[in-house]
Amino acid sequence: MPFLALKLHPTLIRGVEDLGFTRPTPIQSEAIPHALQGRDLLACAETGSGKTAAFLLPILHQLIDRPRGTTRALVIAPTRELALQIVDDLKGLARHTGLEAAAVHGGVGMRPQEQAFRKGADVIVATPGRLLDHFQYGYAALSGVEYLVLDEADRMLDMGFLPDIRRVLAHIPKPKQTLFFSATMPAQIEALTREILTRPAKVALQSRAAPAEGVVHALYPVPASLKGQLLVELLKSGSMEQALVFTRTKHRADRLAKLLNRQGVTADRIHGNRSQPQRTKALAGFKAGDFRVLVATDIAARGIDVEALGHVVNFDVPAVPDDYIHRVGRTARAEATGEAFTLVTPEDEGDVKRIERAIGSKLPRKRLEGFGYDAAPDAPLEVPRGERIAAIRAQRAKGRARAAEKNNAAKKPGDGNARKGPRRRSFGGRGR
Repeated sequence: MPFLALKLHPTLIRGVEDLGFTRPTPIQSEAIPHALQGRDLLACAETGSGKTAAFLLPILHQLIDRPRGTTRALVIAPTRELALQIVDDLKGLARHTGLEAAAVHGGVGMRPQEQAFRKGADVIVATPGRLLDHFQYGYAALSGVEYLVLDEADRMLDMGFLPDIRRVLAHIPKPKQTLFFSATMPAQIEALTREILTRPAKVALQSRAAPAEGVVHALYPVPASLKGQLLVELLKSGSMEQALVFTRTKHRADRLAKLLNRQGVTADRIHGNRSQPQRTKALAGFKAGDFRVLVATDIAARGIDVEALGHVVNFDVPAVPDDYIHRVGRTARAEATGEAFTLVTPEDEGDVKRIERAIGSKLPRKRLEGFGYDAAPDAPLEVPRGERIAAIRAQRAKGRARAAEKNNAAKKPGDGNARKGPRRRSFGGRGR
């Protein structure tokens, strides 16, 4: 079915064609007609299936002929990166409509966001915490909101945002239409849908969480001490032009990015300890091809949308199967194809089995020909937590000992009242 068959406004069709899309994805074909009828919608589909356009297009269609200067649509997303990506997608789809959108998220100043509220941007895309910050002030009443979207609802549950979502809903009027999108449907999310949706149309394109069909999976067994070397060799073998690489912690992301750059592989990193401008610059540089590798923690797993990204690498195996699904969902998006490589140590086997049970298939194992699996180990990317704590305590103890020694040296033997410095004169030479 072509996009024309969905009977969207001609200016939106022009925007879709400018982006190079000729036919909707399955989730778009199923969801858009229901949304255009004004029905509440509950949609569950795999990561990378085109859910963003599935909720943006019908909302934009209904806003095109409305008066401007009032925010009529609110989209809530779990992460800054996803909020920015949704706004970017909206600008592409709405380029011929005159409709405007604004991103509202943490990590940056509130003043420009305040102006978006005051101006009445047609669509505001917000993270829950920063939205609640603005709700403390009268300019952010959002009394004109008619369309509400909750995107990646299961991720918001994972991140502990469910109480914030309830507080947000208490601040805005009952929307005319609510669109609820999620990759998976845990029990708590199902309960929330029953509270906020009214006789919704239901679109479920999968019975359980699963990676996109276009993803080709491969496990690379390797000793933990050789992970860095193996990743470098995979990148230098010519099998990967660009790769999004996931690590377990922020510290490991920093260390891995430094290792790759030392080995001549351009890399940057994105995680919660980096400022929003740093995160935005890293992601933009990766999209522009300035870096071959973007190293990330799971905070970015649902906020990175890179056109034609060929490879995702799990440098560390995720402990939760859903995280594996959402990580590898950064490739093979919108019915494309891609590869997901996972570096597996003997300690990871239990996590791998849980992932295989969750996706219902066994993941193939591979070896990189010519790689020295018996080579001397690299320095560890991350010192074990116990050792780090012991080192910090030892450093503090040394500092206290030096301070005590300096204190004792300043005192004269046998004189407990010895001065510790020169006599101070009072201001102006006069008495106190």
